[in-house]
Amino acid sequence: MYAVDSPATRTQRGPNGPGPERKAAGHRRRKRGGDDVVLPWLLSGPALILLALLLAYPVGRMLVLSFQKFGLKELWTGATAPFIGLENYVSVLSDSAFWSVVTRTVLFTAVSVVLSVLIGLGVALLMRRVNRTVRLVMIIAMMFVWALPALVQAQIFKMMTDSDVGVINYLIDKLPGVEFQNHSWFFTPIQGWIVITSCVVWAGIPFLAITLNAGLTQVPKELMEAATVDGANAWQSFKNITVPILKPLLVIVTTLSVIWNFGLFTQNWVMRDGKPEPEFQTLATYSYVQAFAQNKYGLGSAIAMITVLILLGAMAVYIRQMFKIGEVD
Repeated sequence: MYAVDSPATRTQRGPNGPGPERKAAGHRRRKRGGDDVVLPWLLSGPALILLALLLAYPVGRMLVLSFQKFGLKELWTGATAPFIGLENYVSVLSDSAFWSVVTRTVLFTAVSVVLSVLIGLGVALLMRRVNRTVRLVMIIAMMFVWALPALVQAQIFKMMTDSDVGVINYLIDKLPGVEFQNHSWFFTPIQGWIVITSCVVWAGIPFLAITLNAGLTQVPKELMEAATVDGANAWQSFKNITVPILKPLLVIVTTLSVIWNFGLFTQNWVMRDGKPEPEFQTLATYSYVQAFAQNKYGLGSAIAMITVLILLGAMAVYIRQMFKIGEVD
């Protein structure tokens, strides 16, 4: 958009189209095309093989259980569970409660991922504006947040929003005309999900901000200066230069956030004291409750397998982008 048609560029392009240098470069790119496809698989092959070996038994065992009527009797006696085919899947897919959980999980994932990525990108842009010392302090502070286990994060937010001793209620209650003493954040599903989503977003921002900050260092200053000279404002420069350069990285971090947030378990489980109400159930907790609370291990395995199949789509996007991230036209 802001390219300069220099004499060197015109010489390379030629009067009637691409010059010999461009044609030779195109020929070399086509020649390397096969290597560009094979090399990423060769480099990622060992890691993929290791992951397959680690996951082969648990996933295979879960797949077998999803086709069986495996209950408490089979667990204690070691008896062979009867094979019931697709009965567990039919039971799950025909259950309206399951689809309510799927809808809730998808909505939570969409909201939390959008908020996390937007705030993370905003923090990354801010990090490029401050001096090096402030940026280093921000990175160290966010690394402490990122290092906290999810269990600790959930306990912190649970204490902060406690109806009796929570600091959030105390601060809001100090506002003029607001009565928030002994307020229960989980009395309504919307307020409860605000707390859970805030915890997840807060925990996800450090990874996104630090990663996107690294990506912003790859935006050429010359392009930004040229855009400013051409009269582009900050939003136009961001939209037409920064976003296209960051797009592969944005897709990767967004896909990772989808995978992580879709499997939400710890936060809603801990905040509801290990007994999440139906309106706070996600696919992960719903599968766990069916398997271990109601001793329907086959049914829980079927729910888990459906969850895995849903996540495979996000994983496919992530792997594809990982292979494309280094491609340069």
